[in-house]
Amino acid sequence: MPGFLGKIEFFVGAVLLAVITFLVFIAAVMRFFGHPLIWSVDLAQLLFIWLCFVGATRAMRERVHLGVDFLVRLFPFAARRLIETALAVLFIAFLLVLAYEGYKLTMLNWQRVFGDSGLSYAWVTISVPAGSILLTISILSNTVLSWRSDKAAERLVFTRPKSADDTANQTEAVEG
Repeated sequence: MPGFLGKIEFFVGAVLLAVITFLVFIAAVMRFFGHPLIWSVDLAQLLFIWLCFVGATRAMRERVHLGVDFLVRLFPFAARRLIETALAVLFIAFLLVLAYEGYKLTMLNWQRVFGDSGLSYAWVTISVPAGSILLTISILSNTVLSWRSDKAAERLVFTRPKSADDTANQTEAVEG
C-alpha cells in the first residue's frame, strides 16, 4: 500500500507543479502583452499550498524530512524505535488538533472569495485538515512498518536507515 500511495503522491505533486509553472508562465506572458490574468496567480498560489502538503506527505512517507538525530543514533535500535513511536504519537495528536481547527476555519471561510479568482477561500483553508490527515496516515503507516520490521531491517518511523551506498558516499567524501 505505501508504494501505491507514493506513486499517487508523486503523480499529484508532478501535475500540481506543472500546472503552477504553466499558470505563472502564462500570467507573465499575458502581462507582457498588456492583458494580465490576475486569476492565474491566485490559482497558482492555491495549488502551491496543496503542493506543499502533498510534498510534506511524500517526504514523511519516504522519511526524508530534515531532523537532528545525533543523540538518538547513540541508542540501540529498540530504544530508538520507542522514542520515535512516542514522537509519532505526539505528532499525530498535534496533526489531529490542526485538522480539527483547520476544518473549523474552512467552515468560517466558505463565503469568503479568494482574491480575484472567484473561488471560495475554503479551498485554501481545507488544505490544512486534508494535509494533516494525509500526514497522519503517513506517520501511522511508517509506525506500523517499523513495528512489523525485524531487527535486521531496523526500519524506524522517521529516520531513514543508512544504506551501504550512503556509507560509501560518506567515505568517499571524507577521503576525497
